[in-house]
Amino acid sequence: MRAILTPGTLTVGGETFRAACGRGGLRADKHEGDGATPLGVLPLRQVLYRPDRLAPPLSAMPVQSLTPTDGWCDDPAHSDYNMLVRLPLNASAEVLWRDDALYDIIGVLGWNDRPVRPGLGSAIFLHVARPDFAATEGCVVLSLDDLRRALATGLTEIVVRD
Repeated sequence: MRAILTPGTLTVGGETFRAACGRGGLRADKHEGDGATPLGVLPLRQVLYRPDRLAPPLSAMPVQSLTPTDGWCDDPAHSDYNMLVRLPLNASAEVLWRDDALYDIIGVLGWNDRPVRPGLGSAIFLHVARPDFAATEGCVVLSLDDLRRALATGLTEIVVRD
């Protein structure tokens, strides 16, 4: 099922949810570190979750549990750029097993992944919002309950429009 993201909302399956996205706005020319959410069609590739905190979410896409050593490489010079990695890594990587709840569920969105091109952006996720729905570094965020509901609709892609 296709969802539509516009500034402030994500609509999927006839429901509209409060959403936040990148502090750099919505951009067609996404680059690493710009804080922007890429415009276009972002397929949902897989769903990751914290098994110590939550039951597996319902999803039409493959669901995989996280481990404390999971990370996501955000170093454009590394061969594992924009990929799930095991930590420690001899490059910059985002820790996915966080102390806060932001990554309790992560929908991995297909951006700069087929093929990966260095510097065009990494770690574009659909994940849990901060309580104040603060802007992200480029990800799309929903409340935990809304994220679970959106995934359960059979969500397969997000169309990002400005």
